[in-house]
Amino acid sequence: MTTSANRRVLVVLLAGLVIAELAIAVVHAITTDASWHQMVDSFLLTNGLMGLTFGLCGAVIAWHRPANPIGWLFLADGIGHATTPFADALAHGAVAQRWFVTISLATWPWSIALFLPLALLLFPTGRLLSPRWRWAALGIVVTAPLFVLEMVGSGDTVSPDLPRGYLSIASYDSLQPLWTATEVRNLAAILLAVVCLAIRYRRADEMGRRQLLWLLLASVIAILFVTPWAFVAGTPILVLLAIPLIPISVAVAIVRYQLLDIRLVVSRALTWTLLSLVAIGIYAALAALLGSLIASQVGRSAVVTVAVALIIAPVLPRLQLLVDRALYGDRNDPARVASRVGEQLSAGLPGVVAAVRSGLRLPYAALTVDGRVVATDGQAGQIVVPLDLEYGGAVVGALEVGVRSGEKELSAADRSVLALVAVPLAVAVHATRLSAELQTSREQLVSAREEERRRLRRDLHDGLGPTLTGVAFTADAAANLVSADAPRAVELLARLRADTRAAITDVRRLVDDLRPPALDELGLVGALQQRADQLSFRADGAGLRVSVSANTLQPLPAALEVAAYRIATEALTNVVRHSRATSAVLALRCDGALEIEVTDDGPPNGAWRPGVGLHAMRERAAELGGHLDAGPTPSGGRVHARFPIAHPEPAGESR
Repeated sequence: MTTSANRRVLVVLLAGLVIAELAIAVVHAITTDASWHQMVDSFLLTNGLMGLTFGLCGAVIAWHRPANPIGWLFLADGIGHATTPFADALAHGAVAQRWFVTISLATWPWSIALFLPLALLLFPTGRLLSPRWRWAALGIVVTAPLFVLEMVGSGDTVSPDLPRGYLSIASYDSLQPLWTATEVRNLAAILLAVVCLAIRYRRADEMGRRQLLWLLLASVIAILFVTPWAFVAGTPILVLLAIPLIPISVAVAIVRYQLLDIRLVVSRALTWTLLSLVAIGIYAALAALLGSLIASQVGRSAVVTVAVALIIAPVLPRLQLLVDRALYGDRNDPARVASRVGEQLSAGLPGVVAAVRSGLRLPYAALTVDGRVVATDGQAGQIVVPLDLEYGGAVVGALEVGVRSGEKELSAADRSVLALVAVPLAVAVHATRLSAELQTSREQLVSAREEERRRLRRDLHDGLGPTLTGVAFTADAAANLVSADAPRAVELLARLRADTRAAITDVRRLVDDLRPPALDELGLVGALQQRADQLSFRADGAGLRVSVSANTLQPLPAALEVAAYRIATEALTNVVRHSRATSAVLALRCDGALEIEVTDDGPPNGAWRPGVGLHAMRERAAELGGHLDAGPTPSGGRVHARFPIAHPEPAGESR
C-alpha cells in the first residue's frame, strides 16, 4: 500500500475509535436510565459532542489534506474528548475503577490545553506564521501539562459513587493560585492563537482571508461563551457547546471555504454581538442610576427595559451600516464609490480599478480593452463576471470583477454601483484609447517625415549631387581648353549643357514630388484639367476623351489639395493603363465635404486586384480622415474619394 493509502486507513481507524468510544458511553447512559441533567452534569453531552465534531472534522481534513497536521491534531483532540465519557462508563464496572477515573480526568485536558491551541496556531497552512512563533508553540507544549495536573490533581469524579483517581493531590486547595494561573494560561493560549489568526488575515490574499474569516468568527463566539465558564462560578455547562464551532469552521475553511457567503454571516454576527454589548452596558448603567430613584424592583426593571429599547432601536441600523461597510465596502453608498473612482481617474486606469475593488471589497477587478488586460487588482477566483463598458453606443472595454466568497453572482446592489461607475470608467477608457491613437498617429507622422527626408537625401546625393559635380568638372575642363583646343572645348560645353538640363529635370522632379507646381500656378481644377488634356490616348494607342466637371471650390488646405490631385491623377492613369474605355469623367464636388469621382465606360473585366496605386490612394485618403471606394460597376470603372473639410471659425469668435 502507498503512503497515502496507509494514512487514509489510519484516518478511518482513529475516526472509528472516536465513534466507538462515544457509542459505548451513550449506550451505558441509556441502559442506566441517566436523565438529561445527569448527562449534562457528567459532561457526557459536551465531551461527546466535542469529541464527535473534533474527531469527524479532523478525519475529513486528514483525508483530503493528509500533509496538513491540523487534521491529525483534531483527531487527537476528538480522541481525548471521547475517551473521557468512555472511561467514565467503564469506571462504573467492578474492575479497575480508579484507573478508569484517572484516565477520564487526564484525557480531555490535553484537547483543550494542547491540541486545540496548536491547531489554531498552524491554521490554515499547517505551518507557523514565522520562525518567531516557535516560542509560542513551545510555550503551549511545555505548559499544557499544568492543566492536566489541575484536572487530575483534584481527583473529583463526575459521579459521587465513583472512587477518586490515583493522581489526586492532597494539598490541592492550597495550590489554588497555580490553578488560577493555569486557567489564565488556557485563555492566553487561545487569545494568542486568535492574534496569530488576525495577523494572518491582514497578510493573506483573498482566498486566505475567506478561510480565516470562518475560524475568526467561530473563535470569537467560543471565547465569548467559554470565558465566563472558566472564571465565573455557576456558569451553565452548556456554554461549552460553542467549542464545536471551531472544528466545523476549520474543516469548512480548509476543504470547502466557498460553501456560503461567510462575510454575510460575519456581518450579522458582529452586528448583533456589538448590539448586545451596547444593550448590556446601557442596561447596567441605567439600573445603577435608577436604583436610588425607584424602589420597586419590578418598576425599575420595566423603566430600564423601555429605556434600553428606545435607545438601541436607532443604533441597530447604524451598527449594521458600519459592519457592512467593513465587509462590503460602500456598495450602499454608490455616490461615495463613484467619487473615489473619479479621484483616481487622473492617476490612470490601474488606480481606478483598485478603487473599484477596494470600494466594494471585491476579491478581484480587472479592465480589458480590445481583449487585452490593461489593469488588474487582486486575485481572480473561480467566478469572474464581465461587465461591458459602452461609450457612444459602442463597447470600448469590459470591467471584470470577482464575486465574494460563497456568492454565485453579483448582487443587485453591487451591479447598481458598478453600473454607475461604468460611465466615467468608459469615458476614461475611450480617452485613453484616443490618446494612444493620437500617439500612434504622431509616431507615424514623424516616421513619414523621416522617410521623406531620407528619400530626398538619397535623391540629392545619388542623382542631383553627382550631376552637379560633373557639371563643375566639365566647366573647368572647357575653360582650360578654350584657347588650346577649341573644338574639344565646344564638345565639353555641349555635354555641360546636357548635364545642366538633366540636373534641372531632377530638380523639377523633386519639386513635383513635394508639391506639383501646377497646383500653385493653375489651382486644383486647372491642374487636373491640364493633366486630363495630356491623357488623350490609352496604353494601346486608342483615343480617350477625358472631361473634368467641377463646381466652385472653396479654398482648401494644402495637404488636401495634394491628396486630391494625387488620387485623381492616379485614377486617370489607371484608366489609361488598364481599361478599354473610350471616355472618362473626373468630377469634383465640394458641399460640406470634398468628393472626387473618376468614372469610365470601359467594359467590365472582373473584380479589381489591389495594387500599389490603389493602396497609395487609400492611404492618402485615410491620412486626412477620408474614405476611398474603388471597383467595377455595370457601366464601367469607378473611383470615389470623400474628404471631410474643417470649417474655420469666424474671425473674432472664440471658445
